Amino acid sequence: MDALLKEKLKKLPASPGVYFHKDKTGEIIYVGKAAVLKNRVRQYFQNTKKDPKTEALVTEINDTDWIVVDTEMDALFLESEMIKRYMPKWNILLRDDKTVSYVRINMQDEVPHISYTRNPMDDKATYIGPFYGKSAVEKSVRLLRRIFPYYDKPYNGKKSLNTDLGLTPGIEVGKCTPEDYKRNLRKMIRYLKGERQNLIKDLEKTMYDEAGKGNYELAAEARDQLAGLKELRRKIVFSDKEFLDISSDQALNQLQSLLKLDHPPRRIEGYDISHQSGTNTVASMVVFINGASARDQYRKFKIRTSTSDDLKSMHEVIERRLKHTEWEYPDLIILDGGVTQINAVLPLLTPHNIPVVGRNKSGDHSRNATVRLIIPDILVRGTSGARQREDECASPVATGASDTAREPKSLELSPSSHISKLIARIDEESHRFAINYHTLLKRKNLLK
Repeated sequence: MDALLKEKLKKLPASPGVYFHKDKTGEIIYVGKAAVLKNRVRQYFQNTKKDPKTEALVTEINDTDWIVVDTEMDALFLESEMIKRYMPKWNILLRDDKTVSYVRINMQDEVPHISYTRNPMDDKATYIGPFYGKSAVEKSVRLLRRIFPYYDKPYNGKKSLNTDLGLTPGIEVGKCTPEDYKRNLRKMIRYLKGERQNLIKDLEKTMYDEAGKGNYELAAEARDQLAGLKELRRKIVFSDKEFLDISSDQALNQLQSLLKLDHPPRRIEGYDISHQSGTNTVASMVVFINGASARDQYRKFKIRTSTSDDLKSMHEVIERRLKHTEWEYPDLIILDGGVTQINAVLPLLTPHNIPVVGRNKSGDHSRNATVRLIIPDILVRGTSGARQREDECASPVATGASDTAREPKSLELSPSSHISKLIARIDEESHRFAINYHTLLKRKNLLK
């Protein structure tokens, strides 16, 4: 360990967070989470016995960066997203219980139960995640069970030990109804999805409102849930993704500089079109907040106007999306496509001051595909010098258009750049989500 790294490690905070080990070229080779960054990161460099793989990892570490978060659960969520974005080689070599895991709750069932899965489906169930480390997720959800009792297996109507312990809602002994259970389960889902502060405010309001109406049982229920949530914050909590402090995310900062935005793009939406010979045409909208996927805000669209024209389809989906003013408008939109796709939606987005760029990859959605960013002239005029200064992440590519032509510019990104990895991750999600919906519609039509 050189002197610079030794000095840097002295600045490690005693806070939860995610750390990034890098090699001498600056490439991220390992991403990890920590309840206490100071203790966890320093362990790598202590003279203690380590397994051979960890020893080999340490010999490659030349630098370390970190992002501080509020809680252990924030770190769990952020670690999962960063591993998906960077795919560090040592996370694969050292993989233990790092299987991606989702919490699954199907509110369509008469009596829902909570389970865990590696592969979320488009089956109308609610999926929360993804997380790396199934055991950590299960531990966190178990802590919520004292506040929001739930079933962890399909309901069979039989009393069990968990009934006596108060870990089930007690439908089997007449303690509550399925409707009461679902009402409380929705509160738990809100908490799992990160609506912690709003849920606490709503519970406080419910407590006072119900007490004022003389509904003392409902008031007491809200009071107990409120007390339980406040106590839970001292143990391990689920983060509100809206407030994850990842301002040090280099991809977001580089995007701000590259596109001359007023601030790093906090909310980014990615769009893709999927069809087969003009049939079952669909579009996907995926949402990334502070550089991390927010699956609960993904949306899908069945195209109505045109089944075979991708330009008309993209125009339609953006037009329909903008009508949903209850969905927060994005700071940046990334389209699957090039100049023609950009020109098809610019008239819709310009009045709302929503920046848009395209990713032109000629049908290749793999992580290793060249990332060629198509940037509208409205974003790049007068910023050529700024783009040249971003030589560590991009280099201009000739498009055949003159410098004075007001046409979108093409910019080829280095596959190893932070921007490239973020855009590839967003593209991967939007393509996957569109394909899944297209496949579902195709299966339904075959069954008719």
